Amino acid sequence: MKSNQISTTNFPKLSYTISGSETAPALILLHGFPESGTLWQKIAPSLSKDFLLVIPDLPGSGNSELGQGKTNMEQLSEGVKQILDAENISKAVIVGHSMGGYVSLAFAELYPSYVQGLSLVHSTAVSDTEEKKENRRKAIALIQKGGKEAFVRGMVPNLFSDTFRKLNPKVIEAHIETGIKLKAESMIAFYEAMLVRPMRTSVLKQATHPVQWIIGKYDNLIPTESVFQQCSLAQVNFVSLYAESGHMSMIECPHLLERDLKDFTLYCFNC
Repeated sequence: MKSNQISTTNFPKLSYTISGSETAPALILLHGFPESGTLWQKIAPSLSKDFLLVIPDLPGSGNSELGQGKTNMEQLSEGVKQILDAENISKAVIVGHSMGGYVSLAFAELYPSYVQGLSLVHSTAVSDTEEKKENRRKAIALIQKGGKEAFVRGMVPNLFSDTFRKLNPKVIEAHIETGIKLKAESMIAFYEAMLVRPMRTSVLKQATHPVQWIIGKYDNLIPTESVFQQCSLAQVNFVSLYAESGHMSMIECPHLLERDLKDFTLYCFNC
């Protein structure tokens, strides 16, 4: 796995890893909040055996810096496109976890010719409810007052199922530590971007590529009922419900996610 870094007019520093064969189908993994590209480390080695695997740190996360101007899902997706262009990748399956799913939907809307398939991992195409928007505003206010660590410590455990959380306290603490490393300005920028993101169910309805849905039965962030209502919007849908997972299947049941991403990507490039 090779670590790369590029700089563009709008993005002073974009970092990503790339592995696998240049002639293999391209698979792009976009992490959620408050993570970085390291989120995928359990499944990356296996996936890179079959695909050209690109894992960005989204602008403002990990070793990537926030872009110029207002941060929104469209701007973050532009950063992804800059990375693909730097690697001469013109077709890829785009996988987005949670916030990364919001970015991947914006990417599919803005750059449809690049998308061979779209995988939404514990994510949704609908915009925030008013209740969720208000919760985001409260979180932003807390972070602005210096409560970043308190916010992360309260948020991260809720990403996992109760059973996984009780059995794996060290894993939870490791992800808390990762989240605390995220700069406060990035946290605020991401939450503001999530708060104002538009409904993108039309992207699914207009998709000419397959769409995959990965759903955790015990996901506390993305209501399963809402996601199931979206699973028939695209022409071709792959739907997996993980019976023991919360919001973090790449950690809670990586063998299942690895299998499903592999099968989906092969289908997208061979259908």
